[in-house]
Amino acid sequence: MGISILTMVLASGGWLLQPADLPHAFPREGAVQLLDNARVTMWDVTWLKGKPSPMHRHRYDLVGVYLVGSTIRVTPLSGLSGESTVEPGFILYQREGVTHIEEGMADIPRHAILTDIKGGPCGAMPNTSGHPGAYPRAGARQAVDNEKVTIWEYAWTLGKSTGMHFHDKDTFVVFMADGELKSTTPDGKSEITKIKRGDSRFSPRGRVHSEELVSGAVRAVITELK
Repeated sequence: MGISILTMVLASGGWLLQPADLPHAFPREGAVQLLDNARVTMWDVTWLKGKPSPMHRHRYDLVGVYLVGSTIRVTPLSGLSGESTVEPGFILYQREGVTHIEEGMADIPRHAILTDIKGGPCGAMPNTSGHPGAYPRAGARQAVDNEKVTIWEYAWTLGKSTGMHFHDKDTFVVFMADGELKSTTPDGKSEITKIKRGDSRFSPRGRVHSEELVSGAVRAVITELK
């Protein structure tokens, strides 16, 4: 998109919109809201071929977990378009304020779970459970760590319990493979949950349980909010 066309897109009522006046990235065509609470809004986003988004400004820091990778066209305020390509499984941490138009270019569109991080840190809950913290744990790879989040990649092992543990932070999870997970609380009660690739969850801090993979090959990207 050329600079003159971009100016026309931004112009409204005879004056030029500033970045702060632009709409937030979501909602928009191709984006479905999965959940919304005081801490996060999670979106299931598909970049549709030949359908550019409106010019928008990301008002929050964002975590992106990409289920399908492909190339999209990105046009910033300068009007100078470029291409962006990611692979499946790519994890993005993006700071607030990014301003651009996005347009899918592939017949098989890019698909991701994008999560807006709202509000400031609330800190970790004191662990008085008598059990170890959920993370770090054996087999968990730390992908991102900053003042707002720690992001882990983790794959459960069939038939092997994680052991009882305590979640001291609010977390959200994006599952990357299918299967069934059994969760057991300290009172011995168990629940089996069927997982599909792309399923997303939010769990408030204070949870104590163990986890065990009972079928499939479940793996996930887990974000702890600070």
